[in-house]
Amino acid sequence: MFGFRLSKKLKKKANIEPQEIFLDKLAQKREIELGISEKKLEVPLSKRILQGFLIFITILILAFLAKTFHLQILEHKKFLALAEGNKFIVHSIQASRGVIYDSKGEQLVFNKPNYDLFFDKGKFPQFSSEDLKEVSKILEENPEDLEEKINQEKNQIVLISENLDYQTLILLEARIADFPGFLIEKNAVRDYKNGKTFAHIIGYTGKIKAQELKESPEIYTNYDYVGRTGLEKSYENILRKNSGKLQIEKDAFGNQMSNEVVSLPESGKSLVLWLDSQLQEKIEQELEKTLQNIEANGAVGIALNPKTGGVMALVALPGFDNNLFNKGADPQALKDLLEDKNEEEYFFNRAISGTYPTGSTIKPLIASSALEEKIISPLKKINCKGKIIIPHSYDPESFTEKQDWTIHGWTDMRKAIAESCNVYFYTIGGGYQDQKGLGPSTMKKYLELFGWGNKTGIGLPGESKGLIPEPQWKKEVKSEYWWDGDTYNLSIGQGDILVTPLQVAAAFVAIANRGTLYKPKIAKQIVDEEKNLIEEIKPEILRENFIAPENLEIVREGMRQAVTGEESPHATATLFNSLPIKTAAKTGSAQTSRAHYYHTWVTVFAPYENPQIVLTIMIENVKDIQGAVLPVAREVLNWYFTR
Repeated sequence: MFGFRLSKKLKKKANIEPQEIFLDKLAQKREIELGISEKKLEVPLSKRILQGFLIFITILILAFLAKTFHLQILEHKKFLALAEGNKFIVHSIQASRGVIYDSKGEQLVFNKPNYDLFFDKGKFPQFSSEDLKEVSKILEENPEDLEEKINQEKNQIVLISENLDYQTLILLEARIADFPGFLIEKNAVRDYKNGKTFAHIIGYTGKIKAQELKESPEIYTNYDYVGRTGLEKSYENILRKNSGKLQIEKDAFGNQMSNEVVSLPESGKSLVLWLDSQLQEKIEQELEKTLQNIEANGAVGIALNPKTGGVMALVALPGFDNNLFNKGADPQALKDLLEDKNEEEYFFNRAISGTYPTGSTIKPLIASSALEEKIISPLKKINCKGKIIIPHSYDPESFTEKQDWTIHGWTDMRKAIAESCNVYFYTIGGGYQDQKGLGPSTMKKYLELFGWGNKTGIGLPGESKGLIPEPQWKKEVKSEYWWDGDTYNLSIGQGDILVTPLQVAAAFVAIANRGTLYKPKIAKQIVDEEKNLIEEIKPEILRENFIAPENLEIVREGMRQAVTGEESPHATATLFNSLPIKTAAKTGSAQTSRAHYYHTWVTVFAPYENPQIVLTIMIENVKDIQGAVLPVAREVLNWYFTR
């Protein structure tokens, strides 16, 4: 062995150092002591193993290169965005939603500060159970319930707790940095003045839904609230805020390096309404008192400005308190409301969505139509004997008898309006003996000119358009023929006709102001935070002079005669004679499907010569014919003109 090593060294090196011989000798001796054969040689690795190792290394390098290509080239944009997302965090800078004022500047809607706790599943899909326990302890809630809430929520941002009380807020803010994924957001909740009084007009807001956020991600955040009903919904684009954006830059360890305001927050614009809040409250007060006295449930009171069409009041009873839908409100009261068997009644805005037969309220419109069509002189008298007998078209032995509410005797148009004579309007509506009638098509034409049968466009959600029946409609919808009795019914506001209280009030605006039909409007102005005018919402005329002024004047005189009782012993609205101003009015009682129950109406405008207000009161399902609406209207008008 020693000779073999020595010979190899001799080949490689000509001169051998003494220490090399000594070291080689020691190595030989050590091998003998260990019993190693002198003939043992050093054997190199096999060529196959070496090749396999080289192939493995090559494959591994290629895999690394492929992954690098995938990450750096194919997925470059994705991971760059993720990196930037980790580097930059964008927070929203909250702004205020616009508020709402009445016509006199009285604020009806406020923004109240509010703090909510959220969990961001997008950045922290896995939460610490210890953190959850600590958060639960602060909130005094069950950690299992919070865990279930986070796991079941499909949205990235999970609302953990809303409307935090002051003590809880302080505890959370002190430790929020210890709970990754949890964040506190400042919001504002709506505070509605006299919620129940204005709920059907103003409506309420609700937490934004995932689909709404998906449709407008550039406008809303996960923390926003949007309008659900009323003006809050109709004017969402005006009232909504535009939150600003704050970009925070962090290093790899999560330390904040800088922050930059990307966009400034912009508060929502505010609304000034035509509404007279005190008038609204007075109408509600008088209606509630009357409903209690006569044991009825549903009622409407509407006041319009006859010079503009502006909505001065719009009351629908029963109502609801829109403050119950705000965070922090009484949860039990809201639960009771939503579980009430009459829940739909409270949320139903009868003023714009309820449809009713009008009864005699229709008569001034029918009189205007007859004068415009020149089928009768306003001075012509028709003898009312308390009923009209209509022979059958094909069977002379058969006939239909239509009753009046009293015997009026010889009656001209003014007296017919003042005393609400059915026989007179049967005659000019359907024709009788030698007097030509308007017929259903012509009546429908003029009723539509007054705005019936179509939505008014008031700007509140849920408005109904009503129904003006005619022969083709009855054939298509009810598979029935149109009879003469249908025409007579239509002429006094009975049968299949349906209108909303708002349509009635809007039609009488055109009579009060002598010929201009306005679109009813709630909003008057759009203003900024300082009440500086941004936009004037001008009155909108739908049509003018569709009834000649001289014809409307006759109708107005008939409505005035209903109050004064001059030449009309059965005048229907003499109760208004006690008011300090001159008024003109038309009453109505429409039969319902319940025997001896009626929808009772009155529409009155005042002052007579230069009207400032058109007031419509309707109480539904009144037992027997009671003058329930007249005292309400009188009290409201007396208060309005003497306050």
